[in-house]
Amino acid sequence: MLAALFMAALDVFIVNVAAPTIGSGLHASGADLQLVIAGYAITYSVLLITGARLGDRLGHGRVHLAGLALFTAASLACGLARGATALIVFRLAQGAGAALMIPQVLSLIQRTFTGEARARALGAYSAVLAVGAAAGQVVGGVLVSADLFGTGWRPVFLVNVPVGAVLLVLGRRVLPRGGGEPEQARALDLPGLVLLGAAVSLLTVPLVLGQEEDWPLWSWLSLGVAVALFAVFCGYEFRLARRGGAPLIAPRVLRHPGIGRAVFRILAVMSVNAGFLFALTLHVQGGLGYSALRAGLSFAPTAVVFGAVSLTWRKWPAAWQGALTPAGFALTAVSAAVVGLAFHGGGDGGALLYAGYAGVGIGLALAFSPTLTGALATVRPEDAADASGLLATVVQLGQLIGVAAFGTLFLNRLESLGALRAYTSAEAFSVCAWALAGTAAAGAVSGLVLRRR
Repeated sequence: MLAALFMAALDVFIVNVAAPTIGSGLHASGADLQLVIAGYAITYSVLLITGARLGDRLGHGRVHLAGLALFTAASLACGLARGATALIVFRLAQGAGAALMIPQVLSLIQRTFTGEARARALGAYSAVLAVGAAAGQVVGGVLVSADLFGTGWRPVFLVNVPVGAVLLVLGRRVLPRGGGEPEQARALDLPGLVLLGAAVSLLTVPLVLGQEEDWPLWSWLSLGVAVALFAVFCGYEFRLARRGGAPLIAPRVLRHPGIGRAVFRILAVMSVNAGFLFALTLHVQGGLGYSALRAGLSFAPTAVVFGAVSLTWRKWPAAWQGALTPAGFALTAVSAAVVGLAFHGGGDGGALLYAGYAGVGIGLALAFSPTLTGALATVRPEDAADASGLLATVVQLGQLIGVAAFGTLFLNRLESLGALRAYTSAEAFSVCAWALAGTAAAGAVSGLVLRRR
């Protein structure tokens, strides 16, 4: 299941470095490329909570395998697509498959493990999730540069097919496929599903398309309506719960100790993570002229240390545990600033750059992994699906917000500086790095305040 999680996280970012090659190979417009990249994220984020509830109702193993089959088939179709429109449609299907299979990972961890074993499993989940995001850039760069058998960009999708096929065979042998207990098999809450799906759609579409379209009026209207629909959704869910119904997200999950704090921290961590990777990609490929392979490999230090810390932080002294998340945010803030300084003037960064990369990886791991573990370690098994869907959606929305906010900041600053040169790109990235550092610093301060309470 963690291998499937890795594939899904990989595919959020793997297309980024392949986008120029896709554009030339399919004669795709800028809008087409936006939808190829964003379509996956849109359906993924919109359907996550629905996928979690379907797993609760039909069986987590069964729904995971169904999602994996759809994801694998859609990956094959993406790799064989003959036009931009077909590729967009298949990317939407790929995101839907991910939304079905990924919430089941957290749910099965919560239902299968307890105590220290659950904490270790959640640490592995955190490591795979974030390493997959960084590795997407690396793997994408390697596959595009290799141009296997003259296939260009197509291996970035086709690589999922053999992996998915093997996981389907293994999954049928080892995963439970039965439905939930009668008291767990709640109704799907279709009105709540429609309200939440509309709200998330209206939020994500302008976030992923707004920058390229220069933030037209429709994008701001869409964001405003999304906020209103979220409010309507929350009111409906609480009223439904009071009437004894089965809301899409049980209010007791939202009131669970630590969930609200975890939502804020995960949004902050994933926004900084995605914003850092996106702005860095724009700088090293656009400003410094790195190849897809070199750009991808530049993210390796961050991915490696993130994975190592996520898998080992539980073994650190007990006296440190309560301070890990604020310390992680603080280290991320300092390291993001270091990376910005290393690129100052348009240079390649030198040794200082790699120290900054490592610091960002360590800091993000410390901010994310203990937060996720603490939020889910004590959630009751009957609330596993609701909590899993909620936090998985928050992870995805955090990534979208990070790309939209910090990507917009980088591109707007670059436009104000005039022609694209190494030093202008470095200046734009430096401004973005300070904004990333400020966001991480806010996470550190808020974490300390909340911890005292």
